[in-house]
Amino acid sequence: MKRNQTKAERWLLRASCAAPLLAMLCTDASAMHIMEGFLPQTHAIVWGAVCAPFIVWGLVCIKKIVAEHRKAVLLLAMMGAYAFVLSALKMPSVTGSSSHPTGTGLGAVLFGPGPMAVLGLIVLLFQAILLAHGGLTTLGANTFSMAVAGPFVSFGVYRLLQKLKVNRAVSVGAACALGDLFTYCVTSVQLALAHPGESGVMASMAKFMGIFALTQIPLAIVEGILSAVVVIMLESFAKPELREIGFLQKEAAKA
Repeated sequence: MKRNQTKAERWLLRASCAAPLLAMLCTDASAMHIMEGFLPQTHAIVWGAVCAPFIVWGLVCIKKIVAEHRKAVLLLAMMGAYAFVLSALKMPSVTGSSSHPTGTGLGAVLFGPGPMAVLGLIVLLFQAILLAHGGLTTLGANTFSMAVAGPFVSFGVYRLLQKLKVNRAVSVGAACALGDLFTYCVTSVQLALAHPGESGVMASMAKFMGIFALTQIPLAIVEGILSAVVVIMLESFAKPELREIGFLQKEAAKA
């Protein structure tokens, strides 16, 4: 039996389909993701192994969402598309590298950090193959920084701010911005461990963080504002889905 789509479902479907079209507009640049072959083989293997438990956990979380929250599946797909588009929008940075938003914080706020580990891995895999953004040997390291570490920080910051009774949109914006910044802190650590230089790991890490901070701090603020706007729009167009996953559960209880 054919079911007519609701207004919210049509809006979410259009937003999800827009992702590959927007990504095609991105120009080639040196990727802020750690590039192919830039990590020693041992480091690449270790970071891949570190990510493996989070990927397994994420698959379990996604399976549970599909089984228990069918209305929210399209919203989950939209979070993957959102991360794909934002992390593909590369902007020139210093020393010939580039910076970009991550887009994984919003999904972590809505669904928790588990599903974003899987969605982030898929996003990074497609970008490495289709956009030459990142690499296959560095997939584990990039997944850990953008799809594991960043989402955990975003999730934790959002929960903390909600307990402190901070406005929801402000909480989302701050969580996504800090998750974005933490991603680049982790990337700096990964690069410093792989390339400590003559001054050692700490000096190298400070150097990488200083370089990335020039462009990444403004981008993190922009991502936070954009994520807050998206949540406000979702509260208008996808309120049933947000209640289904518990994001608006307290508000519903008051009603």
